[in-house]
Amino acid sequence: MNAKIGNWPGVTIEKKTGIIKGTKHEITDLPGIYSLSPYSIEEDISRKFIFDEKPDVIINIVDATSLERSLYLTTQLMELDTKVIIALNMADLLEKKGIEINAKKLEEKLGTKVYKISALKETGINELINEIDNKKDLTRTKIYDNKIEEMISKISNNLLEAHKRFISIKLLESDSRFEENNTKELDEFRKNLESNYDTDLEEVIATERYSFIEKVKAECVREKDNVVTFSDKLDKIFLNKWIAFPIFVIVMFLVYFLSVGVVGSGTVDWVGDNMEAFGEWVGTSLETLGASDWVNSLVVNGIIAGVGAVLGFIPQLIILFLCISLLETTGYMSRIALLFDKLFRRLGMSGKSLIPFIVGSGCSVPGIMGTRIIENQDEREMTSILVPFIPCSAKLPIISLFAGYFFGEYSGIASASLYFFAILVIITSAFVLSRTKFKHVSSSYISELPEYKVPSIKYVAKDVFDKVIAFIKRAGSIILICSIVIWFLLSFSFQMEYGVDIEDSMLASIGKTISWVFYPMLGQNNWGATVSAIQGLVAKEQVVSSMAVISGLAEDVEEGSEIFAEGTPFAGITIASAYAFMVFNLFSAPCFGAIGAMQRELGSTKRMLKAVLFQTTCAWVLATIVYQIGSRIETGTFNIVNILIVSAILIAVIGICIAKFRKKKDGCSSCPYCNNCK
Repeated sequence: MNAKIGNWPGVTIEKKTGIIKGTKHEITDLPGIYSLSPYSIEEDISRKFIFDEKPDVIINIVDATSLERSLYLTTQLMELDTKVIIALNMADLLEKKGIEINAKKLEEKLGTKVYKISALKETGINELINEIDNKKDLTRTKIYDNKIEEMISKISNNLLEAHKRFISIKLLESDSRFEENNTKELDEFRKNLESNYDTDLEEVIATERYSFIEKVKAECVREKDNVVTFSDKLDKIFLNKWIAFPIFVIVMFLVYFLSVGVVGSGTVDWVGDNMEAFGEWVGTSLETLGASDWVNSLVVNGIIAGVGAVLGFIPQLIILFLCISLLETTGYMSRIALLFDKLFRRLGMSGKSLIPFIVGSGCSVPGIMGTRIIENQDEREMTSILVPFIPCSAKLPIISLFAGYFFGEYSGIASASLYFFAILVIITSAFVLSRTKFKHVSSSYISELPEYKVPSIKYVAKDVFDKVIAFIKRAGSIILICSIVIWFLLSFSFQMEYGVDIEDSMLASIGKTISWVFYPMLGQNNWGATVSAIQGLVAKEQVVSSMAVISGLAEDVEEGSEIFAEGTPFAGITIASAYAFMVFNLFSAPCFGAIGAMQRELGSTKRMLKAVLFQTTCAWVLATIVYQIGSRIETGTFNIVNILIVSAILIAVIGICIAKFRKKKDGCSSCPYCNNCK
């Protein structure tokens, strides 16, 4: 299968099931974990599956280049009754890192079959699959001292269910999942045993496991001293405290410059011209067949214009998806999470919060769902609210359309500026939320830095293809339906008269009623822009589709003219209002799918509605500020003194609000002015 993967635990937060090709084996891919202790959602999912679904075989994928860290989970799996096979993945990198692993000796020490594999180069996979049918299992090694082993045997004798040894150890560790097996006698045994070690048994057992792992590593692994890998050399550049952030800025600027600036101008026009020619051909064909005017208009001006307007941005999306996929597969994205950890920690979040933002750059829905990996509830909820602020693929058509038309050769710079604007807004919003609504508490963040890798062309191609197909499916379903609805509301009046002037249509009447809300950010009562922005609640791609349908039905405009041409409802939009419109759509409430995901992650409809209100209010305020400043720069009436005075007043007001509503720390009585809270 082409499943989404990543260089960190938590990318997969649910199980995926499929059939191994050429066999009848059903294989389930569980989330990446470091242990079977239920401290996170991924660990809980994996442990429940093992106990409830009772798999016949467990394949433990181990990072061969980091054996010591990976074997802790292996020692726990060895305590189960289920057959375990160890797969030493990334075996192709061992030689480069100066590591030599004796697989046969490791097999003897662990008491399980061990195979060296490379998922990237697909070596050792067939041998691993063949082992599944092998009924013979080796004798498991016991790793604890005699006192603990005796206690495990005593507890096991009183248990009736499967995995007696595992459960016995978990009872000694006081694991809450097995409380029903706890007894007063067991409590006494535990206390007596702890008195021998002068510490709790959970720590004793963990220490025993690590001691065993160190011994195994010493006997089975040989490493060259002080091997400086290519990844180490690159990290001296990409993680350098002085140049790491400038490099990140340059990289993300190039991503948007390539996808919107370089590729955008040529490809969008080319696809647009072809869609226009196709629409004309379809219109002529329908006329020849004797189709009615309204049917012809529905197909050409409704369906083809609406869907075609969105499909025109596919070349840009391909470049964007390609760049993001390359950054992920090379291992650079996990470095970004590490870089932002220190900054995010000051804002009540951690580097873990960056993972949903990275995922959200493709689509907000999986990004919001990805917040499940964050243990701290406040941090998780705050991240869920802020993830939709990052520019996702659905917002790219809006950015590309406006940036390409109004900023011309500077479209790449304008697009990239919105990305960095989003980062600034996320940081500011997190700062405010962590001191008002949410406690200033962030979870710990420990991440492994993977080796830098040459991207797999096969994987990157599949990843980009899947994302593009998903985008096209949305255009062929949600966008298609919405385009038909927009066409209907534009073509008919409330008296159900067809072919009325666009200004007398149902949609125009609705838009004019509420367009005053957008006046401060557009400088005009533009009903077309108003209804298009509201359409973004259904799907952000629908904003462009809606504008295409509206401009296509404007009677004063020649067929095939551009969206912003003279005679369309969008003709009065200026550079300042265009940028403000992009800002509003970037930060306003996301599509219905993302809103539903927020509702699930926040746990209630009330919290979700508050989040939507917060997002939309932020979007309106920011867009208004952008237009008011931008329009004055355009007209030459910009007064820096006025701006500085108003900004100082706003900062003072925000500071007072934060001081007034921030939560007190435990034991603090004189907040917000004491040194503790400062």
